[in-house]
Amino acid sequence: MLIRYEMIIYWSEEDEAFLVEVPELPGCMADGETYQEAVQNAEIIIREWIETAKEIGKPIPEPKGRLIFA
Repeated sequence: MLIRYEMIIYWSEEDEAFLVEVPELPGCMADGETYQEAVQNAEIIIREWIETAKEIGKPIPEPKGRLIFA
């Protein structure tokens, strides 16, 4: 599965980890000790989010590409 959802990645002093949010998939977040680990974990969580949505009949948003949140 090709991941096409936008990811927002940032360092959290509080968690002492990189956090990744996927704004188009409500509640979809991951973390990691390194930037790369956080992105890899986010890709796993995105797949799991989509699988779960399919199982429970929840609509899966189409990736919109670049979003503007600033």
